[in-house]
Amino acid sequence: MAHCEQVPPAALTADTVLSRMRALDTALPPRDGVAVFNGVYLTVAREAGLRTEGGRFTDVRGATALDVRFAQRYLAAVDAAEDGRRPPACWRPLFQFRRHPGVRPPQFALAGLNAHVGHDLALAVVDTCRTLGCEPVDLEAEFDRVGELLVSVEERIHDELTPGPDLLRIADPLTHLLGSWSLERARDATWAAARALWALRRLPDVAGEFTDRLDAAAGFAGRLLLTPLPD
Repeated sequence: MAHCEQVPPAALTADTVLSRMRALDTALPPRDGVAVFNGVYLTVAREAGLRTEGGRFTDVRGATALDVRFAQRYLAAVDAAEDGRRPPACWRPLFQFRRHPGVRPPQFALAGLNAHVGHDLALAVVDTCRTLGCEPVDLEAEFDRVGELLVSVEERIHDELTPGPDLLRIADPLTHLLGSWSLERARDATWAAARALWALRRLPDVAGEFTDRLDAAAGFAGRLLLTPLPD
């Protein structure tokens, strides 16, 4: 089933999104793969929220709408898994392997980032355009700002979750695995996908097929990122 449909607006705001993520942070065991990603994402989201409240961004309405729609996609995947429903394909590897003893914390975090960027962000741009009645080009500055937030997530994955000097050893398979995924390339592909989905909005069958392919590709990459590694 295609996941290109608009996520219901419900009553989520930036505050309720952060509240949901804090609740997950408290409820989930620290070693749980979803908890690992949620913890990194929550830390960066808190900082981004503070900066937005401080008036740093010129379009707070657009920025907040995109932030909320983006996070809402992740929370919808969590809700689906908790309710026994199938989350989008991009998120399934993380939920399937979340307790695997051979998968290291940086892999969980990077797999979550891959799902969130490779699938959720493009759909969040389309969701936000529908909500605000604008075009993707009108959100380009906000998209770039979200990209800065994602860079912060990626930096925390490397700085806080990777082991010490052992990671620098060229023979460590984790070094190769973390280097196999590029946030910059993923962001570029996501922006192109968002524009394509917006152009296809009056062709729901084609848009749905396109979204399914996007979802499946992100899921395939996520499964590779979660390859169990030796200690």
